[in-house]
Amino acid sequence: MDHISIRLDAIGVGTSDLAASLAFYRLLGLAFPEGAEQQPHVEAETAGGIRLMFDPDESAADQGRGRIALAFHCGDAAGVDAAYEKVTAAGHHGESKPFDAPWGQRYAVVHDPDGNQIDLFA
Repeated sequence: MDHISIRLDAIGVGTSDLAASLAFYRLLGLAFPEGAEQQPHVEAETAGGIRLMFDPDESAADQGRGRIALAFHCGDAAGVDAAYEKVTAAGHHGESKPFDAPWGQRYAVVHDPDGNQIDLFA
């Protein structure tokens, strides 16, 4: 897998109050389109090029905290498969094996040692 280029591309945030979250991050300079509060998925690119993505998540309120997911771009479909294999072979939890998602990406999900969601995609 050393020849595969993997880079942090996005951070996903599950929020129980999308409007409040977008208002907060607007205060920090992120730009969201008008009406974004009614969308099922919203994202903005930071000055550093990493996307910050928001998805409504009713369970976040039950947990009393937000949920974070890191998304790593793995170059291509083979890169997703190789990254998933490497991480799970090292004993980490594989939540979702690589699959061809309906939105057009090769996609897989693993968990880091603290249980945070790590999305692998191309």
